[in-house]
Amino acid sequence: MSDPALADTDRQSYVDRLMDARRAVAAALRSGDPIAEAAARADVDAAKHALGERGPVWWDDGAPDLGRKLVSNTIYADWFTGDEADEAPPSA
Repeated sequence: MSDPALADTDRQSYVDRLMDARRAVAAALRSGDPIAEAAARADVDAAKHALGERGPVWWDDGAPDLGRKLVSNTIYADWFTGDEADEAPPSA
């Protein structure tokens, strides 16, 4: 989901750039050109950052950020290991 604060015209421009970049990745893969592939993947990344799909979060739902954490270091540890197998995972 893209950042809802983006103006519709900006969002559409970034989506268009993303789709062009994805097509460029596919073309580079078909042609076997690793330099073009790397450039196209960088363009995909830039478009995703512009859309708010990557990079700093634009939402605040009050839940802790558990991304890039080992499950054993989160509130889900007991549930994941099966110690609470009959229960639903805890709410973050």
